[in-house]
Amino acid sequence: MSTTDDAPAVATQGTGIADPAPLGLAAFALTTFLLSAVNAGWANNTSGLDWLGYALAYGGLAQLLAGMWEFRNRNVFGSTAFSTYGAFWIGLALWLLLAHASSTDKDLGWILLAFAIFNTYMLIFSTQLNVAVFGVFLTLELTEIFLFIGAFAANTTMLKVGGYIGVITALVAWYASAAGVINGMKGRTVVPVGKPLFNL
Repeated sequence: MSTTDDAPAVATQGTGIADPAPLGLAAFALTTFLLSAVNAGWANNTSGLDWLGYALAYGGLAQLLAGMWEFRNRNVFGSTAFSTYGAFWIGLALWLLLAHASSTDKDLGWILLAFAIFNTYMLIFSTQLNVAVFGVFLTLELTEIFLFIGAFAANTTMLKVGGYIGVITALVAWYASAAGVINGMKGRTVVPVGKPLFNL
């Protein structure tokens, strides 16, 4: 999550590994899309659990691994973001499997509120990176806000709106991932991600 128009997504010099950010973003995007489609009411003809396995394997494990590789790249923002949201998906899946039967929607509301707090300062700090990454955290912030309010209030309309915004979040994350892949392959900007919004 360190790509700018001036610095394409290439492996950090001397690390010997590729940029893990496109993987982390893709894993986050796909799992977010699957769950958001359920929240938006688009998957009524399914079990509603098509996201669960991918929360563990892709959004969870693959994204967590991307976070670990970002530690290797000395990328504090990327390692924190990917590791946290990888653990979020694993934790959400475990919560559903282990505790959901005896829990209430308010339990999920507290989980989402906690992650919205974390996401708030990551959103602020994402202004130092690029527009694409900022877009991911901005739409994710809105998604989490609508979902935790909907969970606390048992308001299905708010949950659906959160689902719609979640789909947008996934699309923005896929765009940032795709940009990271092709820019990293070419070693130059092919798909733009925008410049940092602010420089402290």
